[in-house]
Amino acid sequence: MPPLLESLHALTAAYMTGIIWFVQIIHYPTLAPPAQGSFTERHHDYTRRMGWVVGPVMILEMALQLFQVYTAPGPRSVLLLALLLIIWISTFALQVPAHNQLSGGYDPALVHRLVRTNWIRTLGWTARSLILFQII
Repeated sequence: MPPLLESLHALTAAYMTGIIWFVQIIHYPTLAPPAQGSFTERHHDYTRRMGWVVGPVMILEMALQLFQVYTAPGPRSVLLLALLLIIWISTFALQVPAHNQLSGGYDPALVHRLVRTNWIRTLGWTARSLILFQII
């Protein structure tokens, strides 16, 4: 992979790592019933805004990862792809359905499960960032 694309690839992973750590440590633990206002309204606003923040970068990150596997095949590229696939599977099999359920109202058990299962993505993006920054 050309050095510029390797750097961009590492930066997309680092960006997502920063976002996921923010979500894991700051945002998800604050998903408690609000003193004022509606939880469902706040949650809907959060998911809409977060989609614009992470969606394009996740797509770019996947495209760059597929390009890396194509141009520099090997164990490291496959490992990076496997980590990203685990992140995407977790996102669409665990986190998105949980957020869809939370759109109907606050559920403390569901929030706890969301925080717990989000560690999959948190650790996955952290590992990807460390590996990608080692490359550049």
